[in-house]
Amino acid sequence: LSPDCSFTCHYRCRALVRLDCSGPPGAGDEDDGNEQVLEKDTNVDEPSEWEKTELDQAQVEQRIKEYNSQINSNLFMSLNKDGSYTGFIKVQLKLVRPVSVPATKRVPQAGRPHPQGVKRRTSFYLPKGTVKHLHILSHTRASEVIDALLRKFTVIDNPRKFALFERSEKDEQVYLRKLGDDEQPLRLRLLAGPSEKVLSFILKENETGEVNWDAFTLPELHNFLLILQREEEEHVRRLRHRYARCRQKMQEAL
Repeated sequence: LSPDCSFTCHYRCRALVRLDCSGPPGAGDEDDGNEQVLEKDTNVDEPSEWEKTELDQAQVEQRIKEYNSQINSNLFMSLNKDGSYTGFIKVQLKLVRPVSVPATKRVPQAGRPHPQGVKRRTSFYLPKGTVKHLHILSHTRASEVIDALLRKFTVIDNPRKFALFERSEKDEQVYLRKLGDDEQPLRLRLLAGPSEKVLSFILKENETGEVNWDAFTLPELHNFLLILQREEEEHVRRLRHRYARCRQKMQEAL
C-alpha cells in the first residue's frame, strides 16, 4: 500500500474489497471537480424532451426498426403482439456509500444459539463503474428497475434509498435528471436512440430528501453519521489543497 493510504478493512471483508489508488492525496482533485461542475441539472420535476413525446403503434414499430439498425450488438428491441415491446437497458451504478447484503450463514457455536428474529448482514462498497444490463418491458417502471438491480446484486437495503437517473450530454455539458417512480426507462431508451451520450441510466443514492429515515435501523443511522463526517472531512481537505495550489501558483507568478 502507498504510505499516504489510510485504508483499513476488517479481515473478513478483504476478499470483497478492491482498491483503486490513483496516487497521493490531491492527485485526482481536478477530475473530481470537473465532474461536479459538469453534472449541472438534477431537476426532478421537469420532464425530459423524450418524456413529452407520444407515439402511435406505427411510429413505435418504425422507431424499433431504426433502433435495431443502429446498434452493434444483439441487444435488440422486439415488438410484441399486444403492442408492447421488450429490450435492454444498461445501468451504471455510481454509489458512494456501502450497500448491505445477507451475511454468509454460519453454524451457531455450541451453547450460543443464534438469536431468533436477528438478520445478519454484511456491508461493502460496490466496485466503481459497475454496469448491469437488464431485459425489461416497455411498461416496466423506474421503481421496478431499481428493485431488479438490487435483486441482481442481492442488496437488502430499502429501495427508497436509491434513485434512477437519466444522464445526457449537450453543448459539452452533462445533465442529470431523476426519473419518477412511474416513468418507463425502455420507452425513454427507444425515443432517445441507442447513443449513450444522448441518454444513459445511472443508479445513485436518493439525495432528494424523499428517503424514509424511519426505515433504517439505529446502527445504520449511526454508520451514516460517521460516513457523512468522513465525507465532510475529505471535502474540506480537498478544498484546502486546491486553494493551497492556487496560492502557490500566484506566488510563483509574483
